[in-house]
Amino acid sequence: MTVARILSEKGREVFTTQPHRTLKEVIDLLGSKGVGAVVVADASMSVLGILSERDVVRVIAQNGAAAMDDPVSRHMTAKVTTVTRADTIDHVMQTMTEGRFRHVPVVEDGRLIGIVSIGDVVKRHVNTIDSERQALREYIATA
Repeated sequence: MTVARILSEKGREVFTTQPHRTLKEVIDLLGSKGVGAVVVADASMSVLGILSERDVVRVIAQNGAAAMDDPVSRHMTAKVTTVTRADTIDHVMQTMTEGRFRHVPVVEDGRLIGIVSIGDVVKRHVNTIDSERQALREYIATA
């Protein structure tokens, strides 16, 4: 299974923000949308960074409530690992595990086209394993 299939099943909606927005604005967005990360992008949908709930917790722990007025660009992860629609679930799982992050933007031709979370990947991986298990049971039953 590929990232393209995940996106076709879950949709391509990605919540984005601009680098000049405040940390408070992004926290409100994370909370209202019920998501764990927001992609920081420019008007052409080029990925500039990503800010996750973990990032927010670290910032507040280090800088306190005063950080709420800081621009997102000050605290975002600027070196963002991305994947393409052609990448496999196994590749995405390995990338997320090695990088120790839970969200990865999907980019094509330099533009953001989706986002995949660890939950998306695990769900599809478990479904694949269940389908293979069921096929093996049916094969054994008819042998």
